[in-house]
Amino acid sequence: MDEIVAAVEESLSPETREEFDARVERQAATVGHDVRSGALDNDDFAVGLELETYATDATGRLVRLPDALFDSGVCGKELGVHNVELNTKPDVFDAPGLERQAASIRTAVREARQAVADLSADTDRPADADADDSIRLPLDAMWTVGPSEGAGAYLDAHTEQDGVVIAENMRRNARYVALDNEILRRAGGSVTLDVPGVERAFPTILVESLATSIQPHLQIPATDDLPTYFDVALRTMAPVLALATNSPFLPAEFYPEVRGEEAHEIVTASHHELRIAVFEQGINAGCEPGREKVRFPRDLTAATDVADRLVADETYAPFLTEPHAEVPDDYTERFPELDHKRGTYWRWLRTVVGGQVPRGTRDRHGDTAGDDNTTASVRLEYRPLPTQPTATDVVGLQCLTVGLIRGLVAADHPVVGLDWADARESFYDVAANGLDADLAWITAEGEETTDSDTVLREVFEYARRGLTEQGLHEAKADAYLAPIDARRRVGTTPSDWKRERVHEVVDDGATLPEAICRMQRDYLERAGRVDSFVDWL
Repeated sequence: MDEIVAAVEESLSPETREEFDARVERQAATVGHDVRSGALDNDDFAVGLELETYATDATGRLVRLPDALFDSGVCGKELGVHNVELNTKPDVFDAPGLERQAASIRTAVREARQAVADLSADTDRPADADADDSIRLPLDAMWTVGPSEGAGAYLDAHTEQDGVVIAENMRRNARYVALDNEILRRAGGSVTLDVPGVERAFPTILVESLATSIQPHLQIPATDDLPTYFDVALRTMAPVLALATNSPFLPAEFYPEVRGEEAHEIVTASHHELRIAVFEQGINAGCEPGREKVRFPRDLTAATDVADRLVADETYAPFLTEPHAEVPDDYTERFPELDHKRGTYWRWLRTVVGGQVPRGTRDRHGDTAGDDNTTASVRLEYRPLPTQPTATDVVGLQCLTVGLIRGLVAADHPVVGLDWADARESFYDVAANGLDADLAWITAEGEETTDSDTVLREVFEYARRGLTEQGLHEAKADAYLAPIDARRRVGTTPSDWKRERVHEVVDDGATLPEAICRMQRDYLERAGRVDSFVDWL
């Protein structure tokens, strides 16, 4: 604990900040040069994915994960001690590459679940115990049934040592603790969530661990094309999120014990994608207007904006690294402070420099690339999407995202000309209203529209085009997209189902907290036994 306190104090010192910012500027200048010179160009598009989730017991209550889980190497740590992160290795964006991605996603989920099951089986327990103590890893976007001590007590638990606040249920990671203290100091000591039905202050940013996401990645071969792909991707975020919404409720105990019409009113007003509000309100506390850390980003005017925007962004929780004795083979490791700052650049869409060599890459001589090849590259990280109910849904949403961006650019689609402010307004409208939002769009014929049917038909048309552009047969492209396209056809997303289920339970006489808990357990049970969300409708 003393080591973490010392590291946080050093991180928050003026001297560290000054040196950190100077290093960031120098490293950004080098990256900017590499962007201009074409050193980040590659021969292939590539795709990858990050997937976050949380742990529960057999009844659906949140539980802490044992540290031994992370010794297995099948998953990584996240902010809360209940969180895990799963990653796929990047693959070239073609038919074999997407096959490997789909298999990797399913394998990652299966192996992580098996690892926690094995740890549960090894846990000592009384021989006559009847309770099911097994740990589960459901796929979901926000936990709503708190642990045995309650969600409030769990998120509020913290200690203070030498002026440093340490959340009890946050990973013992100096970066997380420094970031927490940076935000708390800017925010006056607490962060507040204010959403329909709930207004509550929290003593740490652990509240952000309520939400989990999936993040598709798309590597762009030619850096000069990055602004076009980035600007197009911004304009896809509203319709893609509209098909993905999955977090309409906070933990049940935070809501008032109301029944009947009063409960229905809160459910109706609740956002379809509360993860957007939770992340923005939890991290942006204390930010100056226009300087928010989490927000819908501006269009790119040039590829060099990748580095320039990191320099201009407000520095949070800086850490200094020891200089390397030799130039690292990994491109990102050559710019540790710049990469660290990128880790606190929380835009809903962001660019990332560096990464692994995608499987399936071939060098200029036609030989398959090995692990010793350069990792210099630039990719889009698509960040607004919540974790989905099943692995099949995750695969479908990844294919929809990367296929749509690729298809729109390949077709020179006019949606890139949609006014930025309209795209932003549409994004936040979707977060609040889901499929009922106005989806700002420009059609292939150049006509502006907010008609959801028109917009979503084009979304799938151009997602298919993007997938076939990369070598997939039409039937295979349709198969990947089918689970998400089915949501369009029936007009229902996971958040729609959750809200409607809570309405039903309230109609049966339950209080709002009781209804949310019952809905959540129904969701976890169904998600655990079907191939995709639409299979339970």
